[in-house]
Amino acid sequence: MGHAPLFARLRRRRQRSGGAVAWLALVAGTWLTLPSAAQDADAPLSAAPEAPAVSTLASDTPGTAALTGDSLVDRGRYLFDAALCAGCHTAEDGMALAGGRPIESPFGTFYTSNITPDADYGIGDWSDEDFVRALSEGISPAGKHYYPAFPYTSFTKLTREDMLAIKAYLGTVEPVAQPNRPHDLVWFAGWRWPLGIWKAIYFESGTLSPDASRSETWNRGAYLSEAAAHCAECHSPRDLLGGIKQSERYAGADDGIEGGGTPNITPDKETGIGAWTADMLAFYLEIGMEPDGDFAGGAMAHVIEQGTGRLSAADRAAIAEYILSLPPISR
Repeated sequence: MGHAPLFARLRRRRQRSGGAVAWLALVAGTWLTLPSAAQDADAPLSAAPEAPAVSTLASDTPGTAALTGDSLVDRGRYLFDAALCAGCHTAEDGMALAGGRPIESPFGTFYTSNITPDADYGIGDWSDEDFVRALSEGISPAGKHYYPAFPYTSFTKLTREDMLAIKAYLGTVEPVAQPNRPHDLVWFAGWRWPLGIWKAIYFESGTLSPDASRSETWNRGAYLSEAAAHCAECHSPRDLLGGIKQSERYAGADDGIEGGGTPNITPDKETGIGAWTADMLAFYLEIGMEPDGDFAGGAMAHVIEQGTGRLSAADRAAIAEYILSLPPISR
């Protein structure tokens, strides 16, 4: 993507002038990402170098178990970007992936965790089963529930092979011996035992199954949007207990990442992105330019530079096809 640095400069220029609006954030929003065993906390991944060129994701079971060595690591790096992990696990001016970034929520401030392969403070001593259980069940290696700030509610839809590919990639990054910062939550949110009840109400584990009535491209877009990129976690309103309001899924949220709201990305003509074509949306996910010529700013600028802009053109097109197939919701 030779034009990426140019558009990044344009985005920064628009941000300085106050003209950019971050309004398609497919990033982990009010809720974080991958946690660390040492903190037994939940926190959303960080800035990382340019991704290697690898094949696109499959719409059904990707079959990564057959990949070994560099192929598995490369696939994991691609999935790492697809999951919009970059940025969340690195504090401002902090070490890459060492955690410490504050995330505000109605329940207090969560601090992202160290997910480097450091054995003492990161995930260096996690087994494959520890990693899969964290992503698919929201359970720490110590057997404790993770807060739904960590979007295991979406990552559970990933295949086991893709989860382990991400782990393989994380095992190659520089370990950082940095302790995790405790969360600063309202008093009642400090109890973890009610999270089992929360899960019983809101959480359903299991890999996303392809829809045989839909095209391969649509299924690929569904997998990327629902599982890897976990778009609904940020673009959906939540109730008082922090559960997604399913009747308004993807219809935007008043409280999103970095204190701002997130837009309605259903294809509603008036309040959503129903006026956008699939090509417009795919192009936006590549360079951040909206149909009116404005550029994404804030959190979405980082999402594009570190996440969706690194995906293949086919995968961005698949996301666009899926998102624009959602039921339109006026909100």
